[in-house]
Amino acid sequence: MINSMNKWMQIAYNEATSGMLSDEGGPFGAVIIKNGKIIASAHNEVLKTKDSTAHAEMNAIRKACKKLDSFDLSGCELYTTCQPCPMCLGAIFWARISTVYYGATEDDASRGGFDDKRFYEMMRGENSDLSLTQIDQEINAKLFDRWLEKTNRCLY
Repeated sequence: MINSMNKWMQIAYNEATSGMLSDEGGPFGAVIIKNGKIIASAHNEVLKTKDSTAHAEMNAIRKACKKLDSFDLSGCELYTTCQPCPMCLGAIFWARISTVYYGATEDDASRGGFDDKRFYEMMRGENSDLSLTQIDQEINAKLFDRWLEKTNRCLY
């Protein structure tokens, strides 16, 4: 079936296949590597969990953070079967993963019926049906003053 594939991407591909064939989610898989070792692997579980955030990348990040007992995944690499959607990209940024390898594109995902391409368009201000309105800024901004008052806060 597959001629030649990076060994880490093969694991992501196998995760995607497993999740898809067991009806747990769409055709997406991910694996996180650190120092040449697998930290976590996962597939899409949106259908299984009825959780719209249960994408392969998100699940792998959650597992890796738990395994490493840290929210900071600096030094890790992510292999994913498809270009990460905007939500997953945000999680990748927050986790401080600096290297991402992906297989299929947002166009491939769109062809499969997934909204990734539309979300990218919305981020560019095209075809957006989202209403984003700021309210109560003063009160909510004070949360950051309270945060800065904490002596035991942990920042990246």
